[in-house]
Amino acid sequence: MLPLAVATSRRIVDHPGLHGVYPEFLVMWHGMIRASVPLMETALTAARALPDDPVAAPLADYLEHHIPEERGHDDWLLADLEAIGVPPDRVLARVPSPPVAALVGSQYYWVHHVHPVGLLGYIALLEGYPPARQDIDRMQAVSGYGPEAFRTLLLHAELDPHHGRELDDLLDALPLSGQQRTLIGLSGMASVQLLSLAQQELLDRF
Repeated sequence: MLPLAVATSRRIVDHPGLHGVYPEFLVMWHGMIRASVPLMETALTAARALPDDPVAAPLADYLEHHIPEERGHDDWLLADLEAIGVPPDRVLARVPSPPVAALVGSQYYWVHHVHPVGLLGYIALLEGYPPARQDIDRMQAVSGYGPEAFRTLLLHAELDPHHGRELDDLLDALPLSGQQRTLIGLSGMASVQLLSLAQQELLDRF
């Protein structure tokens, strides 16, 4: 399923009407990123409620470290959008699409009803494939927007490789059961599918 997400992302990067597509792309991502810290906080609370679980303790340690690193990224996106003429109140008034809601909402289900470690599949998608600097440069050139519209993408291009390595180290160290490995895999595959649907919805409007 990952090639599908890569293909839809590529179509956004290469879209000839990027001047109109890019603000919608940022709004779509804001719908997901605004939920990242609350979702991780929910998983942290659930992990702390499992004191005898050998996976929950290192997961909680990871989330306690990672949550402050992710806090405020939704505000970065709002600032980028405001720089290209889209005010924050207009972004916040938008109802995120069903694929975005399902992408985030499925994680709450797995956290509450299976195990909070499932969230790592979702995090792996969001942080395991950082934007390439050459793609960001191309988007800026094609869209006509200034560098102030790409600050969040540039920061993630810098930060996400490190975050991805931290996540890989955690996954290697966790004493995962077969069920937990399956859960992380399903979380990651569902996240890819739903992100692809969200991106395709955006492309269909253009």
